[in-house]
Amino acid sequence: MYRLGIDVGGTNTDAVVMHDRDVLAGVKAATTEDVTSGVLEALEQVLAKSGVERGKIANVMIGTTHFTNAVIERKHISPVAAIRLGLPATACLPPMVDWPEDLREAAGDLGYLVRGGYEFDGREIAPLDEDEIDRIAEDIAAKKIGSASISSVFSPINRKMEVAARDRLLKKCPELQVVLSSDIGRIGLLERESAAIMNASLLALSERTVDAFGSALKSTGLHCPFFITQNDGTLMDAAMVKRFPVLTFASGPTNSMRGAAFLTGIKNGIVVDIGGTTTDVGALQHGFPRQAATVVDIGGVRTNFRMPDVFSIGLGGGSLVRRGRDGAVTVGPQSVGYRITKEALVFGGETLTATDVAVALGEADIGDKSKVAGIEADMARGARAAITAMLEAAVERSRISPEPLPVIAVGGGSILMPDRLGDLDVLRPENFAVANAVGAAIAQISGEVDRIYSLENGLTRESCLKQAEEEATKKAIGAGASAATIEVIEREDVPLAYLPGNATRIHVKVVGEMGGGDAVAA
Repeated sequence: MYRLGIDVGGTNTDAVVMHDRDVLAGVKAATTEDVTSGVLEALEQVLAKSGVERGKIANVMIGTTHFTNAVIERKHISPVAAIRLGLPATACLPPMVDWPEDLREAAGDLGYLVRGGYEFDGREIAPLDEDEIDRIAEDIAAKKIGSASISSVFSPINRKMEVAARDRLLKKCPELQVVLSSDIGRIGLLERESAAIMNASLLALSERTVDAFGSALKSTGLHCPFFITQNDGTLMDAAMVKRFPVLTFASGPTNSMRGAAFLTGIKNGIVVDIGGTTTDVGALQHGFPRQAATVVDIGGVRTNFRMPDVFSIGLGGGSLVRRGRDGAVTVGPQSVGYRITKEALVFGGETLTATDVAVALGEADIGDKSKVAGIEADMARGARAAITAMLEAAVERSRISPEPLPVIAVGGGSILMPDRLGDLDVLRPENFAVANAVGAAIAQISGEVDRIYSLENGLTRESCLKQAEEEATKKAIGAGASAATIEVIEREDVPLAYLPGNATRIHVKVVGEMGGGDAVAA
């Protein structure tokens, strides 16, 4: 089966064509401001380079920064009616209370507090005020708001009120798009609510973006299904992306990590993805990114939905190299980004970048080496020392044990990585420059269940785990996975002593390979 993987980064849009487990061709094209035209350029280049007929491409996998950029840049965000079920509790901290002011304004700054919600042990705080929901529906219609989020206190334990409020709302506003916080976040009201509001604010953009991808692929003669990578290293179909755009956040670093694991065969290690602007560092566990256990900041907002434990530093191939007033050489965090092929010295520009230093020291052969002959030796050595120190600190931060783990360097900027970091060996696999596109191309389909079960009326821990596993498997197959390839990669249960009914939280995640034509094109 031929697959085409595309990953959109801040500097480059990478694309690969793969046949089974072989990379046939890989290219880099400059990321464009509108993103889609850069995707089309990369797509055309890689198809031409591979020589594969378009009709033979079975699936296209895309990793996109559209939705992350929208939040960071405060663009293309729609107003949201943020409804919280929790009065008379929680009144002191209204929805979006800790959001940056500009992002809160972009999202409409419309918060509604309603009687309802649950205590931590499942008891009602107050019955749902259905009359107030009706009044909110009238206000939403009058203000012509297109999307709403509903968050109930402790809805991960009991989501009945969120569902009831949504159904009531849709009776008066049938065209309204509604996001329930229990579908996205975990326990922790403000973070879960923020994730739901953010997701609702991106629904209109996700509709346009997914449709644009579909049209772009068809315009190039590709009529196969396409999928978007999500931040756990697996795929979502077009319909899923339209419902949950926030699940694509941080999918770029995740694709790089999955690609690094695939290209090296290493399941446990540290991946350093050096691009043109930033370096992303994270740990691999069983071939997938280690998940963050704490809240994650997205564009200045605290959220608690699943995210990879990846962090970024301002170091890349286009990072500016300067000497400070104290004589010390600094590298980054400012970068020429996708303008590197015009502004770096080796390409005839006038800006000293980290790539110029690597070429001057004989560590890379890019551009015109004569253009960097004038770099002072102590300047080059100082920059190399600063780069190495930054990378060592980043890798040490990702280590959770003293055991020596292999470090896998990927990304176009990985020429900056030395052959060894402290006591750790550094590997650069073949096709390292397009590892993120490889990660997108080989991504699997997942199914996940994360729910509270009550071990009563004959239910046992084993029967609940089995039930959750079957449900997760059904979700994966429904999303396009081949039933014969399904495997469980996460399986945990945590007894909740503070809840009645011998409650336990069960989390099961399964993955499977793309089924042969099971998925439906958008």
